[in-house]
Amino acid sequence: MKLIKKLMLLSGLGFFLAVISIIGMYFYLKPGLPSVEILREVKLQTPMRIFTLDGKLISQYGVKRRIPVSLDEVPETLVQALIATEDSRFYSHIGVDPIGVGRAFLNLITTGEMGQGASTLTMQMARGFFLTKEKKFSRKIRELFIALHMEQELSKDEILELYLNKVELGHRAFGFGAAAQVYYGKNLKQLDLAQLATLAGLPQAPSVLNPISRPERSKERRRIVLLRMLDEGYIDRQQFDEASQAPVTAKKHGAELGLDAPYLADLIYNEMVEIYGKEIAETSGFNVFATATYDMQKAAQEAVIQNLHDYDERHGFRGPLAQLWEPVMPAVVKPVAVVDGLEQGNTRPVEMPPHINKNAWSIEKVTAYLDSVEEIDPLLPAVVIAMQEKSVDVIIADGRIIQLVWDGLDWARAYIDDQTQGDEPEVAADILQKGMLVYIRKRPQDAVWQLAQLPDAAGALVALDPYNGAVRAVVGGYSFYKSQFNRATQAKRQVGSNIKPFVYASAIGNGYTLASIMNDAPINQWDSSSGVAWRPQNSPAVYEGPIRLRVALGMSKNVVSVRLLRGVGIDETVDYISRFGFDKDDIPRDETLSLGSGSHTPLEVVSGIAVLANGGFAVRPYFIERIENDLEELIWQAEPAYACNPCHDDSPEPEKSVDESDIEARLAAQFSQKSGRNSQKKKVKQSAEQVISPQTAFLVTEMMHSAVKANGNWNKKTFWLGTGWRATNLLQRDDIGGKTGTSNDSKDTWFSGFAGSLVATTWVGFDDASRQLGRVSRNQNLVNKNPEKFNWIGNALIGTEAGAMSAQPAWIRFMQVVLKDQPQVPREIPEGIVRVRIDLKTGKLTRRTDHTAMFEYFEVGTEPTTYVVDDELSLPIDDENPEPPEIDDIF
Repeated sequence: MKLIKKLMLLSGLGFFLAVISIIGMYFYLKPGLPSVEILREVKLQTPMRIFTLDGKLISQYGVKRRIPVSLDEVPETLVQALIATEDSRFYSHIGVDPIGVGRAFLNLITTGEMGQGASTLTMQMARGFFLTKEKKFSRKIRELFIALHMEQELSKDEILELYLNKVELGHRAFGFGAAAQVYYGKNLKQLDLAQLATLAGLPQAPSVLNPISRPERSKERRRIVLLRMLDEGYIDRQQFDEASQAPVTAKKHGAELGLDAPYLADLIYNEMVEIYGKEIAETSGFNVFATATYDMQKAAQEAVIQNLHDYDERHGFRGPLAQLWEPVMPAVVKPVAVVDGLEQGNTRPVEMPPHINKNAWSIEKVTAYLDSVEEIDPLLPAVVIAMQEKSVDVIIADGRIIQLVWDGLDWARAYIDDQTQGDEPEVAADILQKGMLVYIRKRPQDAVWQLAQLPDAAGALVALDPYNGAVRAVVGGYSFYKSQFNRATQAKRQVGSNIKPFVYASAIGNGYTLASIMNDAPINQWDSSSGVAWRPQNSPAVYEGPIRLRVALGMSKNVVSVRLLRGVGIDETVDYISRFGFDKDDIPRDETLSLGSGSHTPLEVVSGIAVLANGGFAVRPYFIERIENDLEELIWQAEPAYACNPCHDDSPEPEKSVDESDIEARLAAQFSQKSGRNSQKKKVKQSAEQVISPQTAFLVTEMMHSAVKANGNWNKKTFWLGTGWRATNLLQRDDIGGKTGTSNDSKDTWFSGFAGSLVATTWVGFDDASRQLGRVSRNQNLVNKNPEKFNWIGNALIGTEAGAMSAQPAWIRFMQVVLKDQPQVPREIPEGIVRVRIDLKTGKLTRRTDHTAMFEYFEVGTEPTTYVVDDELSLPIDDENPEPPEIDDIF
């Protein structure tokens, strides 16, 4: 017994001497310990976040996910859970817990092994910032010293806040703010006790205790955390019972996006990497604000998706993705009763129809299979499980059964090839059978569930502010997750008649007028070098004879474009077109240039249209409006050039000038500028380069106004349609203008134009540039839904695919949303423009005020000087029963 007492006394004395020695070593080594400033200024690796201009998160980039939180943003329950589990004496010890150290020392004596005990939150922070996790005595001593040093220099709350943001919690989440998002898709204050206890249990071993990878281990760890909270008096028995019995609700979440806009985000990410490098861009916590707004970007994405579905549906149903089991005939069965109060076309009760086919899969097998099938937003994979005469029931991965009514099926006649479709279906069995794996989608316009398929065709849309080049929306395809190729900025495709506004601009700039008469007649030119004749044709092959330029552009007359090119000259036209930002190397140096044989990206085309819309200034498109650091301080602001000269400055008086010889003053001024301290003081706007005259820009946009509407009077025989007539019919605005475009064999289709204070370009084609978009025959099922206007927009359009039919509807749908409730923008007539009355047939001056005349715009000095004589007057023949024109889609 005395021996035991002596051993205990010696052990105690040894422990006391060890503590004294350690304290002495601490003060001896203190000068060499890490500076507390490193702790205060440590840069947490936070991901780059990209927002719309109005602050909606659209993407997040970075290997480490971190959402920094301040201590007052952390629920008290989480702090209590951490302290109870990790360091119950956190607020009373000096960074090292003597009781914990004694327990660990006793464990070392009795077992001969070093456990993990005795680590306070401060010591964990010391290890996390400066040390490794290796189990060596020397590392533990260093950890202890650094912890003591931290406690001397930092407050308890500062240490705790660092811990909350630094600790690794699995699945690349660092800090509890990020963990709440990764595991639950919420912020910390939205989590309940069970979820907070789950997170509080992660620091010990995040790889094996996280609720996604190891839900059972996580549940056991959660119970330990809750027991410690119960022991410390933070929760009562009822709270413990409820939280410990709660199901594991965690699943992996990405960043909580306000809008998923991956094509836009990818453009900005690549630009940030180019500027800062990948490591700095992804880990410095940049907040990058796009020039695109939430409403415009969302409208653009929805317009492109809807337009591609419309194209795809009018060309027919290509069949199921797979046939999981063979159906038993007859396929039609009695409908399953709909639950009372449930609307037709919505979710039905989760029950399988009677099994009359021994080969049919069970619900469990079907849903397990659907879990493995890729979802492509907005498409959901589904399996047909029941057939009615004009509806079907399908089941999706989460077990819901959804009814597709006839309104969501009637489009699906058979696809034969791009030029041919089958007969309209009459019953559901003409389209589907039980056991078929298909895609379905919910129509955004009316929430009806519809049979769907992944569109074969591709599309793009880009819209920008023509007065400074800010890109307001960009969509590079149907799904970024199926193809990262951004067709808005990377795809150089033949532009077809979209080139004509620029060809006509070169003509106006070289003396032609809107009233110039050109011969709209076939061209047959022999090419001695190739031994063949070049015969450019109108599309459709209708020729008007002598025609004014305004009408020729509006009706997209190919042969007139060729003749204008000849009149101006190829070299002169190429030089002029390059002023709009097109690379000269991409502009053909032959007469096919006038018909759009050159290939350009939608971004290049819309930038050229902006020059016309803004009065002749070459603004440069840009995607980033500003960049903030992780403290939300402004570090960069876009300074675009504007379409004005001079650009009037309405800002406050500028600051005093800085003495250029005073280096310190110059540095201070630069710092203030970068930090945004003078953000209330506006800078003088830069003027963009004026590349064409405002008069030329105005006259070309005048022709583009005529190209999107019906012109003249049918009863007076002066009626004619612009190729983009659908725009005015559907938007009902006068401040719009545009141009359709279609390449040879309808391989590329375009629409570019301006509306309000925006310019936008849309494109539709196949990624396989050799594939034609084809043509569509009448689907009476779709025509019957809107018999008077079926050929205006949507999946009921008929005829050869062209710019007006394939690409323009996306432009219209986009503008319908973004211009809603927006006042019309009046057209400004620049100086040097006059308006005189001309004869419609000859373009000469006229004194008549009837249907044979109109007022036309001219640049001063180019207006006609002679009057039409009676023999030249256009006198239409009266018709007692005039018929309205048959609307055709032309290029």
